[in-house]
Amino acid sequence: MAGTDSTQTPATGGPAIVLIDAQLGENVGTAVRAMWNCGLDELRLVNPREGWLNEKTVATTAGADAILEKTKIYATTEEAVSDLQHIFATTARPRDMEKPVFSPREAAQRMRAAEGSGGKIGILFGPERAGLTNDDVTFAEAIVEVPLNPAFASLNLAQAVLLIGYEWFQAGRVQRAASDASRDGTRPATQAELLDLFRHLEGKLDACGFLRVQEKRPGMVRNIRNIFTRAGLTDREVSTLRGIVTGLTQRKD
Repeated sequence: MAGTDSTQTPATGGPAIVLIDAQLGENVGTAVRAMWNCGLDELRLVNPREGWLNEKTVATTAGADAILEKTKIYATTEEAVSDLQHIFATTARPRDMEKPVFSPREAAQRMRAAEGSGGKIGILFGPERAGLTNDDVTFAEAIVEVPLNPAFASLNLAQAVLLIGYEWFQAGRVQRAASDASRDGTRPATQAELLDLFRHLEGKLDACGFLRVQEKRPGMVRNIRNIFTRAGLTDREVSTLRGIVTGLTQRKD
């Protein structure tokens, strides 16, 4: 469908699109085309396959290759999301986690509200063959699930990016999202701040023996992190929680 008009001022900004373990350059290229259709211009790749950037990658962007020029590459998901404050994970598989699940339209409205309060947003997409791992999903405050034919809900990467990007773009046009105003000069905590809290808490829990059963430790850690990611903590609340952990674990003379 033709529709390119270089005389128009392009929409830009929006959530960062985070593609994890991307395998084929064509998949990245078509995802970039979908991003630019919806005014999204920040792409982050986590551990992409060697040689992902090639002629096919550029060709399949259909003219949106400027996004590729400023794409950032990260070794781990943790590094890719450290500066983000609101993260949504796309998945079609049930997860053994207590996280809210939204349709793309519901998620887009929440993202617009988060943007209005100054939060930086990211959307996680896993590789087409396997999707996101549980550890990747742990970073997210919510899951985005596309309601489709239950007998055939499979989407390729570009389709998933386009569906969610479209809802983001439309939510901006109708200006319906309510803003979660910053509370008393605070701001939403970044992932880096949350991870510092997690490491602090988990270190103390290791020291007291709470996480002593090694085969259960990964699942327990994920559950603990999910409690806090659902809470939508501010930077001040994270600081308070770290103070509480320190206070509870200090030795009394």
